[in-house]
Amino acid sequence: MRPPEPTLATLLAGLDARAGTAQRHLQLIALLDWIRGDGRSVEAATGRVALLVEAAERSPDTAARLAAWWGQLTQALDITTLLADFGFAQRTSMGSELAERLRYKLLPASPDTLDASELFMLALPGDFDARWLAAIDDDLLARLRAVIAPESLEGNGAGAWQVALLDAMTYCAGQILSTGFAPELRLRMSEQAREAQPFHALIRDVESLRVEVLHPLRTPERRDEAVQRLRERLDACRAAASTVYAHFEQEGISVGLVFRLRQLRERILRVRDLLECLLTARPAASAVRLLAQLVTVGRERRSIRALLATSSSLLAAKVAERSAETGEHYITRTVGEYLAMVRMAAGGGLVMAFTTLIKLGLYALALPVFWGGFLAGINYAASFVLIQLLHFTVATKQPAMTAPAMAAKLGDLHDDASVQEFVDKVTHLVRSQVAAVLGNVLLVLPGALALALGIGWIKGAPALDAAHARQVLDSLHLLGPSVLFAAFTGVLLFASSIFAGWMENWFVLRRLDSAIEFNPRITRALGRERAARWALYLRENISGFAANISLGFMLGLTPAFAGFFGLALEVRHVTLTAGQIGAAAASLGWQTLHEPLFWWAVALIPFNGALNVLVSFYLAFRVALRAHNVSGVDRTRIYRALRARLRRAPASFFLPPRRAATATPRQAAP
Repeated sequence: MRPPEPTLATLLAGLDARAGTAQRHLQLIALLDWIRGDGRSVEAATGRVALLVEAAERSPDTAARLAAWWGQLTQALDITTLLADFGFAQRTSMGSELAERLRYKLLPASPDTLDASELFMLALPGDFDARWLAAIDDDLLARLRAVIAPESLEGNGAGAWQVALLDAMTYCAGQILSTGFAPELRLRMSEQAREAQPFHALIRDVESLRVEVLHPLRTPERRDEAVQRLRERLDACRAAASTVYAHFEQEGISVGLVFRLRQLRERILRVRDLLECLLTARPAASAVRLLAQLVTVGRERRSIRALLATSSSLLAAKVAERSAETGEHYITRTVGEYLAMVRMAAGGGLVMAFTTLIKLGLYALALPVFWGGFLAGINYAASFVLIQLLHFTVATKQPAMTAPAMAAKLGDLHDDASVQEFVDKVTHLVRSQVAAVLGNVLLVLPGALALALGIGWIKGAPALDAAHARQVLDSLHLLGPSVLFAAFTGVLLFASSIFAGWMENWFVLRRLDSAIEFNPRITRALGRERAARWALYLRENISGFAANISLGFMLGLTPAFAGFFGLALEVRHVTLTAGQIGAAAASLGWQTLHEPLFWWAVALIPFNGALNVLVSFYLAFRVALRAHNVSGVDRTRIYRALRARLRRAPASFFLPPRRAATATPRQAAP
């Protein structure tokens, strides 16, 4: 059972300025827990603050004990580090910051600390604390200040608060300066920003403000001039740092650099907040408001999700942007483009027929699980790369690329005409998927069947023995787990597209194309012209190679790794599924057409293809929506328009309009 809540009288009687560090901090935590109550009503929390003040005002002994305890508590802690560093990473590496946040999540914190930041997170851990702190009115704040820090009313406390604010501003300015001078950021700033040298005089401006504030003979006019210079300097530093983002747009994005830039921006904003507290005519109110803001910062400081979201959003946008550009090539609009997609998919299906037979042959070798999966991954990856080089296509690779292209259009849905244009694009996309799946399946199944018959004719025996063939068909039964495996395969298809976008960004960020084109050792080996051609070719195709190779190894190795953990997890790629059915049917002969097992496996094919497509498309679409910051889309209008199109022209989702038959065909991308 939860122990009864202590009364205010008990808490106040227990305050002891001579207690140890841990005990004083535990007393603070208990007092704030009492103020917080059940954490539901802000008015109730501020009412308890009023009760605390009234209790101290009624009893001089209580007031003296409270003031002595508070004075000892604040003197032992360095408030400057809390104001300057709370909420910021102590190291510049995102990996180190991730480990630090995991520590906050998994390990308990100790109140026996002299770190004001750790005590702050222990004492004020939730968003509710920010709300009740911000709700305390000026009159109550003045009374609270009078009972816990009566010496501040004589002027000494105000001076100490000003010194703490100025020290915090100096610490922040030093961190801003070191980040702004870091080579990886400075070299990526615009030439104009580097020539302006905004970071050079930042410390000088902060120290000038310190002199104007603390020197008793300075005039308000000189202080205002120092404040204005500092504000302009901060704006110049922020503008210079922002020029780095333009470099990212052209040369690739580093998550680590984005993390440092965000830290730099937040430190500049912190200096501005501290400056407002320094200049305000209501220091108590501004101090409480700053503490409430720091509570929110503390919540974000512990959030792993916030760290990953803020630091990787630009990378996600870059990946989505690249996928959107590639995805446009996968969307067919005319009869010519539709037929070209079918031909390219048929070529891919023919290659996958060989892939299927090789995969079944590897299975017959009964290799250890890992090595069987590894060789299967090589088989898949080599096949996908060959399809890319031959300018063929595999249907299930398309959705993760086309989804960002669709999401990019959602931000422009302002009227009915734009909604209809979006619906047109949906029909184009569905038609493209239908064409690609049909092209793959309609050739891989007879292709695998023919290859299996040829192997059987050469061997003088079926390519697969009857037991193995029936096992293949049974594993592809529609009512078995294959439907779930097909959905999981859609996740792998999406993951390969994300890896492809990341790899292309990494290639561009490290300027490997430039290295291939100009590196003396490479140009001596290849020649200047060939090196330039290789550099351009890899720049344009590295994404495709990364997607194909990663997908191949994921399809091959995922079942092996899942088996290590005792999970009977398989992959169900629709093209490979159709090929396996063809090979099994060839091994069993004509009588297999009379067996329900064969037709249950055939029935899986449309569900397999649909789940591969829909899952990978949905995941990529969600990432693209977040990357493009698309919100407020009127989904009702979109759904209504799609239903209307489906009722009016259902064939448009499967076949291109005849009036587009004379349009110039576009070659579908691999």
